[in-house]
Amino acid sequence: MCGIVGLYLKNPQLESQLGKLFEPMLQAMTDRGPDSAGFAIYGDEVADGWVKLTLQATTEGFDWKILMGELEGRLGCSLDWFQNASAAVLKIHAEEAPVRRALAELAPSVRIMSAGQSIEILKGMGLPQEISQRFGLAGMKGSHIIGHTRMATESAVTMEGSHPFSTGADLCLVHNGSLSNHYRLRQELKREGIHFETDNDTEVAAGYLTWRLQQGDSLKEALDHALEDLDGFFTFAIGTRNGFAVIRDPIACKPAILAETDDYVAMASEYQALSSLPGIEHARIWEPAPATLYIWERESA
Repeated sequence: MCGIVGLYLKNPQLESQLGKLFEPMLQAMTDRGPDSAGFAIYGDEVADGWVKLTLQATTEGFDWKILMGELEGRLGCSLDWFQNASAAVLKIHAEEAPVRRALAELAPSVRIMSAGQSIEILKGMGLPQEISQRFGLAGMKGSHIIGHTRMATESAVTMEGSHPFSTGADLCLVHNGSLSNHYRLRQELKREGIHFETDNDTEVAAGYLTWRLQQGDSLKEALDHALEDLDGFFTFAIGTRNGFAVIRDPIACKPAILAETDDYVAMASEYQALSSLPGIEHARIWEPAPATLYIWERESA
C-alpha cells in the first residue's frame, strides 16, 4: 500500500506557492506510506544546450564542492550547482551523456536521480514530514509536482525502492500497485538500451514509457501501449516537462481521485490529501475511470 499525490498548476500566479500547497498533500499520505517518500518538481528550467541533473549522495558528509570542481575541470564546461541536504542540483552547459560518464568515473557512489531541463527528484527514507522538511519542500516554486509515500510490504526499506523514478529526460513516474511481468520486460528494455538503477518494478514502467517515447510515440500513445504491455494492477501519475498525466489499469483496483478548478488539477490516492487545497469545495471531483488517460499539458517550450 502506497500513496500518490500530484499537483498541476493551471494558474501561473500560484507557482511561487507550489511547495507550500503540495506539502500537506504529501504528508496526508503518511498512513499509506510511512517508510520513505519523495517528489519530482518541475521548475527553474535551464536554457537549451544546458542540462539539469539531480544527484543524491549515498554516503554521509559527501563533499559536493570537490566533485563539482573536478567535473568542471574534466569537461571544461560552465556549470552552476547548489546543495540540498544529501542531494545536489547541477546545471551544466553540456550534453547529458558526457556528464554521466564523467560522474560515473569521478563519483561512482553518487546516484543520478533525474536529468532534463526542468525536473528535480528528491527522495529518501523516513516519514513524509521528515522528507519534506529535509529538502525544504514548502519553499519550492514550480509549475507542477508529483509525489509518493511508500510502505515496503514486499521488500526492504531502501533508497533504491523509493519513488519517483526517472529513466528519460524530464520524465518521471510514481506507481501504486504491482507489475507481474516486469522481470521479462526489464530484459527486453535493456536490449533496447534502457538503463536501470534498481530492481523496482516502477522503474521498469518508467523505462517502458521512455522507450515508447524514443520510438516517436506521444505520451498518450505510449500510455495506450502500456495498457497492452504492462501486466498487473496500477495507478500511475506521470510528470513530463510540459505536463502531468494519470492512468489506471483496466481493473482499477488501486484508489485514485482527481479534482480540478480554474487554478489547478490535483490527484491523490485519497480525498483527505486534497482537502487542504484552496477552493477544493468548489472543485470538480471524480474518480478516474479504468484504462482512461487524463492528461494536462502546456504548449511545448
